[in-house]
Amino acid sequence: MHMYGNWRSAAAFRVRIALKLKGIPYEETFIDLDAGDQHKPEFRAINPQGAVPALFDDDGPPLTQSLAILDYLEETKGGVRLLPEEPRARARARSLAQVVACDTHPLYVPRVRTFLMEHYGLPRERMLDFLRNAFETGLRTLETRLGTEPGTGRYCQGDAVSHADLCLVSLWVGTGIFGIDTAPYPTVARIAEACLALPEVAAAHPLRQPGAPGA
Repeated sequence: MHMYGNWRSAAAFRVRIALKLKGIPYEETFIDLDAGDQHKPEFRAINPQGAVPALFDDDGPPLTQSLAILDYLEETKGGVRLLPEEPRARARARSLAQVVACDTHPLYVPRVRTFLMEHYGLPRERMLDFLRNAFETGLRTLETRLGTEPGTGRYCQGDAVSHADLCLVSLWVGTGIFGIDTAPYPTVARIAEACLALPEVAAAHPLRQPGAPGA
């Protein structure tokens, strides 16, 4: 497999974790988002959205969107299972994953931050307020659900890692990068730390990828 990603991309982080947990060999080409490589014609031919990750499996067309890629890996590859078998538990894991990947992460990606500043003249500090609100809204939702719903165990859904955990830890790592106060979210913190203790998650960490500060 060959993936196009970026060290700081939360979406690429999620896919990277899944590949490592499933023991799937892959190569990764890093797209320099700061330099605008995602807008070059050669990458737009791979993903017209100009976003990472994009994953190639053998000779097939590229797969895009992290949740779709995670489902593809779950449905076509062996290794550790990352979704529960029981339908209701599977639906809950997917629901928690979507809190991050569909409702929270899209609000703080670079293209949104840049648009707010360049097209609306939003000062950087006001933009950061918007970003922090996105993080905090997502974290509050996760904390409430994980702290009160009976399906929570060592991880988001029971005692096995699922797509929900891959999404949660990708959000959690961003709190450090953007200076989000995490004290109000002890359940999220506990699960994130359990994930980060896994060697595969640690190896996939954004700050351990080529191009990252100090990498």
